[in-house]
Amino acid sequence: MPVADDRIRIERTQNLWASFERKFEPIAKSMDLDPHPQVGFDQIGGLGAAKEEIQTYACAATDPGVYERWGTYPPSGLLLIGRRGVGKRLLAKSLATQTGSGFLCVNVPRLVLEIMHEAGKVGELLAGWTNALTEVPRLTILFNELEFSQAQEIGARRPDLPIGPVMDFLLDLVDRTVATQTHLVVGSTSHPDTLRQAFVQPGRFERVVEVAAEYPGDLVEALEIHSANSEQRAGERLFEDIEWKLVVERYRGPVAGDWIRIMHAVLRRKARSQAAGEQPTLVTTKDLLDEVDRYRRANTQILSPQAGNYV
Repeated sequence: MPVADDRIRIERTQNLWASFERKFEPIAKSMDLDPHPQVGFDQIGGLGAAKEEIQTYACAATDPGVYERWGTYPPSGLLLIGRRGVGKRLLAKSLATQTGSGFLCVNVPRLVLEIMHEAGKVGELLAGWTNALTEVPRLTILFNELEFSQAQEIGARRPDLPIGPVMDFLLDLVDRTVATQTHLVVGSTSHPDTLRQAFVQPGRFERVVEVAAEYPGDLVEALEIHSANSEQRAGERLFEDIEWKLVVERYRGPVAGDWIRIMHAVLRRKARSQAAGEQPTLVTTKDLLDEVDRYRRANTQILSPQAGNYV
């Protein structure tokens, strides 16, 4: 796409979405728009099988005729399943990047809470959503954490939620999104074992993709990418020659997102030391191993450890 056309698309996306936000401000707080995502596969460590599925689905936008030539049709939507922090959102954002579309992430648990507070506006919201999607240029839309009743964002396992009405609303929202036939539709969940089957019926998230890092290679690759990104931001070398495989093998529990947080925790310790007037050294393998041990001890203090519980 020429640069001028791309700029027009981005501006049109921003303007139309801003109009939707003004009309439905509480609801829009559960949605995050990036009109021009820049996440290439080279920024995601490992996950080769999931990347291949993303590329296959991208053909629905970049070469739609290819499905017809093979006597088939693109899936109505992808469902990414895997632990929190494994990279599901990054993969969805890479799909938007591959297809030159904007990226809209719908935080489903938060949306559910907002809908409970704004119950009288559900019909108006659905109509406004349909109108907005009809006008806005192509988006990749991620319905993040579809298994809302167990999501950490709302306290997990909420028996007080009116499951029936909430499901009716969410399924209607998904169906309207798929029906536009313009946007790429992706769902995700870290609780596939309890996800309601209605979400994976034909015409919804009919292609299920497991997102799971291969141990330890994918985690090492992710850490190498993010450590290089940190050095690029800093404009100087921050790490010694790190034995990343040794670091990852110290503790098998964390997912990629946790490992990135562990790495940044070490960098923050270095930054704090410098702010205190000290002269910190480059990050060493031992620095990282010590931080892994702190992470492990912190998680043993929590009755039911979850990805991201780290202080």
